[in-house]
Amino acid sequence: MSSESQNLNLIDLISERHVLLRNLNSQWWNESHDLHISNSEWFIMARIYKKQPTIAYVTKLVDISRQATHKLIKNLESKGLVEISKVQHNNKDKCIRLTKLGEECFEKREVIKATLEAKIIETIGVEQATQLKKILQSDWGL
Repeated sequence: MSSESQNLNLIDLISERHVLLRNLNSQWWNESHDLHISNSEWFIMARIYKKQPTIAYVTKLVDISRQATHKLIKNLESKGLVEISKVQHNNKDKCIRLTKLGEECFEKREVIKATLEAKIIETIGVEQATQLKKILQSDWGL
């Protein structure tokens, strides 16, 4: 751990690790695939994997503005990763689902994440990794 991180508080340490993991995840994806997918696009894909929610529902799930979410979904559609369809008996709402390509990309990304997790476990040990996971999953009273 660098001397700079020694002076960070808990919130900043968690944020730093989060950014590092997201960047590594993207880097590993981009090194082995020609299709660029942004972190925000991955975030949306994770919310719709194996589901068919409405775009309005996805917008509420992600902490991104409605306009930005719609733009990201349009980008995903132009890349062939999602399909948008009308909701039956409702002219206002539209559903979104991953295409076969979208599901394949998402599943490959999950393999990258599992590899990263295995590397972390190898470095810090199974016991500490299990403890860290329990801490992150626990109710922090916030």
